[in-house]
Amino acid sequence: MTLKIYGIAASRTSRPLWVAQELGLVYEHVAQPYEGGATRTPAFLALNPNGHIPVIDDNGVLVWESMACVLYLAGRFPGEGQASLGALNHAEQADILRWSFWAVTECEQDALTFLMHRVAMPEDRRKPELALKAEQRLAPALRVLEQHLQTRSYVAGERFTVADICVASVLAWAQRAEAMAQCPRLAGWLERCLARPAQLQVRVMAKNERKSLQPPKT
Repeated sequence: MTLKIYGIAASRTSRPLWVAQELGLVYEHVAQPYEGGATRTPAFLALNPNGHIPVIDDNGVLVWESMACVLYLAGRFPGEGQASLGALNHAEQADILRWSFWAVTECEQDALTFLMHRVAMPEDRRKPELALKAEQRLAPALRVLEQHLQTRSYVAGERFTVADICVASVLAWAQRAEAMAQCPRLAGWLERCLARPAQLQVRVMAKNERKSLQPPKT
């Protein structure tokens, strides 16, 4: 069997896809949509009873929750030495775990609210006050990471790891926030992460998916 990653690239599925591209993995991308009850079919619920993407099927080993998928892939397919996205020692493992969970608990909800009500949703559905409050709540967390990056170039150790993918995939949603501009080390780190070839490839996937879903011109 082949490693399969279920979910469209324009979703949290971008996280395990980013890892797979970084590691050069051979995998099948099943561009599983989530709208219109597509993840509520018996076939999909057999993969993830919660009915959410992404899902990884690694020869029958099923993993869901995007951060779990990312950490699983980094551990399951370790590169050699500096090419590894996973931890090379206990100190790196500690950083990878704490910052990955930090991104979810301290940042993700507010970053997503900011994205939706400042950028993604149609203007007539946006609520600017929600975006502003989300940014205000997010600002202290951004300052924590800004301080952490004062003495290092990456989140865990001095090389790019899965921790950078976990954190950058969340904070990318708040890239346009004024609070981000007030954290120059953080902003520079995020720009470098999002400019990596593997991340650019995932964005091309998402762009191509959007094109394929557009109705044909008449």
